[in-house]
Amino acid sequence: MTTNNPQDRLWASEAAEYLNLSRSTLAKWRMRNEGPPFHRCGPRLVYYLRSEIDEWLAACDRSRPTRTAKPR
Repeated sequence: MTTNNPQDRLWASEAAEYLNLSRSTLAKWRMRNEGPPFHRCGPRLVYYLRSEIDEWLAACDRSRPTRTAKPR
């Protein structure tokens, strides 16, 4: 669920910190249409919504196969 709450908005550097990634990684993901949804405000300003990042992370968790422990 997305909101328009200004406090939910993260600039690219803040989103990178939130995800524990570099700004460069987020920029590469944007160019490849990968990663969390992002929004542009003009040609240079990029921001993310925290709720959309959280939804994207949850979707990543759901799509990842569960690993089971191998018997010894």
